[in-house]
Amino acid sequence: MSLPKPPLRKLEQAFGYTFNNKQRLQQALTHRSADSQHNERLEFLGDSILGFIVAEALFEQFPEVPEGDLSRMRATLVCGKALAKLAKSFSLGDYLILGPGEMKSGGNRRESILADTLEAMLGAMYLEANMATCTEVVRGWYAQTLTTIKPGQGQKDPKTRLQEYLQGRQMPVPEYEVIAAEGQAHNQQFTVSCRTEIFPEPELATGTSRRKAEQQAALQLLQKIKESYGHDA
Repeated sequence: MSLPKPPLRKLEQAFGYTFNNKQRLQQALTHRSADSQHNERLEFLGDSILGFIVAEALFEQFPEVPEGDLSRMRATLVCGKALAKLAKSFSLGDYLILGPGEMKSGGNRRESILADTLEAMLGAMYLEANMATCTEVVRGWYAQTLTTIKPGQGQKDPKTRLQEYLQGRQMPVPEYEVIAAEGQAHNQQFTVSCRTEIFPEPELATGTSRRKAEQQAALQLLQKIKESYGHDA
């Protein structure tokens, strides 16, 4: 028997917004393993909204910084790892609605699920509020980080870091391939392989877009390099 979930008001307080439509909030918290009315469409919407709000904040804060550095800083702030860290600070894992298999395998702690659910909540907030409200909430999440983030090499996304690591060792660039794409066109789950000369077996990762799956596969390979060779890539 699963333990009862804490009151939603605690999540809303941490998130920064009280939902009028609790049914939509429940949908935002529902993983595809639990119900056909799941959160992936809301996550798609929230992903776009989040990217815009963070891009606008960086554009305003760094008026002299070129596009490449702005893109890398945005990628750092909205990547799965950063969003999962935010979600954990909200105790979001305690509220996830998961199917029995995902629950048993620790889905409430999986970074990809936490990140996607946070984006779904943002999408749900946008639908019942407005862009100004979303902007206020999201900028509140990043208020401290935006005061310390700086342009530079440390902001590169996982795919760029992996490619530069390989090129620096005269190795071919990674090869990404879509292994599977499940679901309808507006609601797909992609499985991508990333093959390099470093390891004999390709790395597999999933995501709600091809881009997310490729970034996740690259991140997994970077972590594997660190574990195997004792240094960051």
